[in-house]
Amino acid sequence: MAKILMAEDDPIFSKAVVTWLQSEKYEVELVESGTEALERLSTYTYDAIILDWQMPGMNGAAVCQAFRKLGGSTPVIMLTGLDTLDKKIAGLDAGADDYLTKPFDMPELLARLRALMRRPADFSGSLLTVGDLTVDTRSRVVTKCGVMIKLQPKEFAILEFLIRHPNQVFSAEEILNRVWNDAAGVSAESLYTYIKTLRKKLSTDGSCPIRTVHGQGYSYESGSMQGRL
Repeated sequence: MAKILMAEDDPIFSKAVVTWLQSEKYEVELVESGTEALERLSTYTYDAIILDWQMPGMNGAAVCQAFRKLGGSTPVIMLTGLDTLDKKIAGLDAGADDYLTKPFDMPELLARLRALMRRPADFSGSLLTVGDLTVDTRSRVVTKCGVMIKLQPKEFAILEFLIRHPNQVFSAEEILNRVWNDAAGVSAESLYTYIKTLRKKLSTDGSCPIRTVHGQGYSYESGSMQGRL
């Protein structure tokens, strides 16, 4: 049974999440402050961590950053009621692996948790490595076989999102909603253009891990299957 630490100071919200996760056969420990969360993380081992952004003592980003500095590599999902790109980037830069904006559907939280707990072991902290590709989320540097690849901010954001969710297919709408702060004025055609340019930059050896799944969307393949231009 997977063991999850949840740090959330809203008793009504936390009770709903804990009850639902327990019904899905997860063991959940609940704390109500960032300080207590870091104390638990310094002593015990968990399979996943759920951190609210705003908590007494320390906010979720500060807890995550301190945990990563201690060498912790457990996957972290940040919960926030602040639906702004700056806050999302700040959470990821602090070492979080994913984020959810309140309110959200419980099945989505479960899907995110399962995806993170399935990820390769070398996905930790700010350095994401799959095969010969490395993405540093703090310095925003991408290298392939040790050679730096220059990406535009949106290209980097798309790559980071896909590489954090390997082997999962996302529709254009899902990627737009997760990467753009306001996706209302952005079209699927715009995303296609970014994807096309990104794949060309990554295809230094004639192959690219970003795969187009016709009629469904895009996926970052961490296995042997590679995308085609």
